[in-house]
Amino acid sequence: MSLPYQRKLIPRAKELRRDMTPQERHLWYDFLKDYPVRFQRQKAIDSFIIDFYCASAKLMIELDGSQHFSAQGLAYDEERSDVLSKYGLAVLRFTNTEIEKQFDVVCQRIHQEVEDRRIK
Repeated sequence: MSLPYQRKLIPRAKELRRDMTPQERHLWYDFLKDYPVRFQRQKAIDSFIIDFYCASAKLMIELDGSQHFSAQGLAYDEERSDVLSKYGLAVLRFTNTEIEKQFDVVCQRIHQEVEDRRIK
Protein backbone atom coordinates (compact mmCIF):
# COMPACT_ATOMS: atom_id res chain seq x y z
CA MET A 1 0.00 0.00 0.00
CA SER A 2 1.33 3.37 -1.00
CA LEU A 3 0.98 6.11 1.58
CA PRO A 4 -0.40 9.51 0.61
CA TYR A 5 1.89 12.51 0.53
CA GLN A 6 1.84 16.11 -0.59
CA ARG A 7 3.97 16.68 -3.70
CA LYS A 8 4.87 20.15 -2.52
CA LEU A 9 6.87 18.57 0.34
CA ILE A 10 9.33 16.78 -1.96
CA PRO A 11 11.72 19.73 -2.49
CA ARG A 12 11.83 20.32 1.29
CA ALA A 13 12.46 16.61 1.93
CA LYS A 14 15.36 16.69 -0.54
CA GLU A 15 16.75 19.75 1.20
CA LEU A 16 16.50 18.04 4.59
CA ARG A 17 18.31 14.96 3.20
CA ARG A 18 21.13 17.18 2.03
CA ASP A 19 21.29 19.17 5.29
CA MET A 20 20.86 16.48 7.93
CA THR A 21 21.60 17.29 11.56
CA PRO A 22 24.75 15.69 13.00
CA GLN A 23 22.58 13.20 14.90
CA GLU A 24 20.58 12.27 11.78
CA ARG A 25 23.81 11.88 9.83
CA HIS A 26 25.27 9.63 12.54
CA LEU A 27 22.20 7.37 12.69
CA TRP A 28 21.93 7.17 8.90
CA TYR A 29 25.55 6.57 7.96
CA ASP A 30 26.53 4.48 10.97
CA PHE A 31 23.46 2.26 11.19
CA LEU A 32 20.38 2.67 8.97
CA LYS A 33 22.01 3.12 5.56
CA ASP A 34 23.38 -0.42 5.53
CA TYR A 35 20.75 -2.02 7.77
CA PRO A 36 19.46 -5.21 6.11
CA VAL A 37 15.88 -3.90 6.11
CA ARG A 38 15.38 -0.82 3.92
CA PHE A 39 14.94 2.58 5.54
CA GLN A 40 14.27 5.86 3.76
CA ARG A 41 15.29 9.23 5.12
CA GLN A 42 13.22 12.38 5.09
CA LYS A 43 10.15 10.60 3.72
CA ALA A 44 7.03 12.60 2.89
CA ILE A 45 3.91 10.96 4.32
CA ASP A 46 0.57 12.75 4.40
CA SER A 47 1.41 16.38 5.25
CA PHE A 48 4.60 15.55 7.18
CA ILE A 49 8.24 14.72 6.54
CA ILE A 50 9.43 11.76 8.60
CA ASP A 51 13.10 11.59 9.63
CA PHE A 52 13.45 7.86 8.85
CA TYR A 53 10.87 5.39 7.58
CA CYS A 54 10.81 1.61 7.19
CA ALA A 55 7.89 0.53 5.00
CA SER A 56 8.15 -3.21 5.70
CA ALA A 57 7.88 -2.60 9.46
CA LYS A 58 5.54 0.41 9.15
CA LEU A 59 7.95 2.19 11.47
CA MET A 60 8.91 5.84 11.70
CA ILE A 61 11.96 7.06 13.58
CA GLU A 62 12.04 10.64 14.76
CA LEU A 63 15.03 12.40 16.28
CA ASP A 64 14.01 15.17 18.63
CA GLY A 65 16.02 18.28 19.28
CA SER A 66 15.20 20.88 21.92
CA GLN A 67 12.34 22.43 19.89
CA HIS A 68 10.32 19.25 20.45
CA PHE A 69 10.20 19.78 24.21
CA SER A 70 8.27 23.06 24.21
CA ALA A 71 4.50 22.97 24.76
CA GLN A 72 3.99 23.79 21.08
CA GLY A 73 6.47 21.13 19.95
CA LEU A 74 4.92 18.44 22.13
CA ALA A 75 1.41 19.28 20.87
CA TYR A 76 2.59 19.18 17.24
CA ASP A 77 4.33 15.82 17.74
CA GLU A 78 1.21 14.36 19.37
CA GLU A 79 -1.03 15.57 16.51
CA ARG A 80 1.42 14.23 13.94
CA SER A 81 1.62 10.83 15.65
CA ASP A 82 -2.19 10.64 15.82
CA VAL A 83 -2.56 11.36 12.09
CA LEU A 84 0.16 8.91 11.06
CA SER A 85 -1.05 6.13 13.37
CA LYS A 86 -4.22 5.98 11.22
CA TYR A 87 -2.02 4.41 8.54
CA GLY A 88 -0.91 1.70 10.96
CA LEU A 89 2.47 3.36 11.50
CA ALA A 90 4.36 3.29 14.78
CA VAL A 91 6.86 5.91 15.84
CA LEU A 92 10.08 5.57 17.79
CA ARG A 93 11.38 8.85 19.19
CA PHE A 94 14.91 9.46 20.34
CA THR A 95 16.48 12.62 21.65
CA ASN A 96 19.63 14.00 20.09
CA THR A 97 21.35 13.27 23.41
CA GLU A 98 20.40 9.59 23.17
CA ILE A 99 21.95 9.44 19.70
CA GLU A 100 25.12 11.09 20.98
CA LYS A 101 25.53 9.19 24.26
CA GLN A 102 23.65 5.90 23.90
CA PHE A 103 24.02 5.09 20.23
CA ASP A 104 24.31 1.31 20.70
CA VAL A 105 21.15 1.26 22.85
CA VAL A 106 19.27 3.28 20.20
CA CYS A 107 20.38 0.91 17.44
CA GLN A 108 19.35 -2.14 19.46
CA ARG A 109 15.94 -0.60 20.17
CA ILE A 110 15.40 0.11 16.47
CA HIS A 111 16.49 -3.40 15.51
CA GLN A 112 14.15 -4.98 18.07
CA GLU A 113 11.19 -2.88 16.94
CA VAL A 114 11.81 -3.73 13.28
CA GLU A 115 12.01 -7.43 14.13
CA ASP A 116 8.84 -7.31 16.26
CA ARG A 117 6.82 -5.37 13.68
CA ARG A 118 7.92 -7.47 10.71
CA ILE A 119 6.87 -10.71 12.44
CA LYS A 120 3.29 -9.53 13.01
